Amino acid sequence: MTDLGDFSRSGGDDDSDTSESSPAATDEFDADDSDSAPVASDSDATDRDGAGDDLDDVGDFETTSSAARDDDRFDTVPTDPRGTDTGIGTLSAAEGLRIGEDEDETHVQAYVTADNREDVRVGKYLLVPYPDGEKLFARVAALEYRQEYRVDDATEIHSKRAMRRDDIEETDYKLMADLEPVAVLYEDGEGPDVELKRRMTDRVPKPKSVVREASDKPEIKTGLKMPEDGVFLGHLSVGGEKVRTAAEPPTIDYRLKDDYADGDPLVFRHTLVAGGTGSGKTHGAKNVLRQFLADERRYEMEDGAERRAAVVQFDPQDEYAQMHDDNPDVTREDERKWEAENVAHGGHDDTVAFVPKVGNSSYAADHHRAEQVEFTIPFSMVRDRPWLVAGASLNDNQYNALTLLIRRFFDQFGDAGTYREFVDYIDDPALREELDESGRVHEATYDAVKRRVIGSAFADVFDQDARPITDQIRSFVKPGQLTVVPTYHVNDSRATEVVVLALASLLVDEKLSNAPRYDRVKETPLVVGMDEAHNFLTDADSVQARKVIGKFTEAAKQGRKERLGLFLITQDPQDIHEAVFKQINTTVVLNLGDEDAIKSVNIPSKLEGKVPYMEKGQMVVYSPDNSEPVEIIGLSKCVTKHGRE
Repeated sequence: MTDLGDFSRSGGDDDSDTSESSPAATDEFDADDSDSAPVASDSDATDRDGAGDDLDDVGDFETTSSAARDDDRFDTVPTDPRGTDTGIGTLSAAEGLRIGEDEDETHVQAYVTADNREDVRVGKYLLVPYPDGEKLFARVAALEYRQEYRVDDATEIHSKRAMRRDDIEETDYKLMADLEPVAVLYEDGEGPDVELKRRMTDRVPKPKSVVREASDKPEIKTGLKMPEDGVFLGHLSVGGEKVRTAAEPPTIDYRLKDDYADGDPLVFRHTLVAGGTGSGKTHGAKNVLRQFLADERRYEMEDGAERRAAVVQFDPQDEYAQMHDDNPDVTREDERKWEAENVAHGGHDDTVAFVPKVGNSSYAADHHRAEQVEFTIPFSMVRDRPWLVAGASLNDNQYNALTLLIRRFFDQFGDAGTYREFVDYIDDPALREELDESGRVHEATYDAVKRRVIGSAFADVFDQDARPITDQIRSFVKPGQLTVVPTYHVNDSRATEVVVLALASLLVDEKLSNAPRYDRVKETPLVVGMDEAHNFLTDADSVQARKVIGKFTEAAKQGRKERLGLFLITQDPQDIHEAVFKQINTTVVLNLGDEDAIKSVNIPSKLEGKVPYMEKGQMVVYSPDNSEPVEIIGLSKCVTKHGRE
């Protein structure tokens, strides 16, 4: 090592001088070998001075002009790509891109660029191009942040740092969007005859394909299988915000098919509107019913004639007769917007309130200007409908006895027989004894029937001091007319049930009959609306309930053929009988807070979670024969008068 040391300090040479020129290194070395370090001599100092002169030459080599140094540096490379972004991100194949026959076999993910992350929402509709011009129409099913770099950010330092900042550094993370393919869009035909169509998703898009927001109205409507024309329900939305396009108007109208081009009008495939108190279901129901009554809307009947629909609406809260009047809150600007979208609006002049005369109850109509017609239910209607007086507590054996008694009564008294006469008839001890001794009706059964059919509710409903409804059918059902049957003034729920079921069954029976008594009902397209439908079509285990459900289920099955549509409105859909539910094609769901109610409406699970959080007027529409399941927003204003002043 001594020779090496001597070599490092050999005479007047650059190596030695360079070694000496590093004071830090020298001090460190001397400190380690202080005992053996030689004392510096004058000649050593001279050598160091000479080394300094040589280092000046080295310095001159390194300290060239600034221009020369600039020339030797690398050129600056821009980090931002040229051009303009055209989408929200690109497809990622990091975890594979897969399209399968089953939803569980499909995996499509997109990377969302930092600038677009605030605008992307679950449910948003997107388009992904294929190289040949076709497009994948999809919706955002889920959003997930992932780390760009592997780091444990669940630490005190990271948390403290984040708590001292107003935002996060988006580039530290990836936002990945799981896409749910809906359909493939393609053009069919050439030139002016080209038509945009959709088919099931049958091909996988390419990795790095640019993903953009769907903003073209025809593409969105085609992707969701939404009809261009029909009965207006509202505007397409995502997360409570209307979907907007570059078209005019920018919103996308949602309609129900209402022609025969692709089957029967959906009004005759039946509709259920379900929503809790304050959800806007009556407001929305009025807007839909007003569309059915539009002047230009006509339906073809079996005889080839086209007629406007008649709407009969049962109204327990006395709200629908207001549809006769204009909404005073509607402005001319509102009307212009509705006219641009072909939305029927304004009070319907041909609105009549048919008011049931029940006992001593009186009807006050200071909240609408519709015509009022009083009527009564004749007991003769019970001849073909014994279940009207059966009540909910008669068993099968007792119901058979009631049927026998009613048949014998009308055989004796004819259709002119009244309820009071029937009470006197069954109150005859001789009749009771005769039927018991003949073995046809046991005396205990007879007494049970008698107790059920003699009551104040029936006495207040049948044969009151008003014109029988059976004498007013041509006024009750009329093409283009809205007939409202208010029952709010009836204080007895049993009496209300008899009135509603008597009229509804009359309409259904005439529609389904091959030998109708009232041709007007048979020959007119008819929509039967029933608010608080859960009170009348309930899932109860009684003879009366089974008779009612059987009748309405059959009516629903034959609706398309007979041009009969059920329009049911309820806040308790879980109480409507399943047999009726199965015949419903279009389900409109507003805010519901009850879990059982949400489960009962049978909408896709991806939409169920939205229901409890929807604001007033927001709806989920599930209509398999009309479109994909969608979220919409109804009109903020009622197209007719709504609400008490």
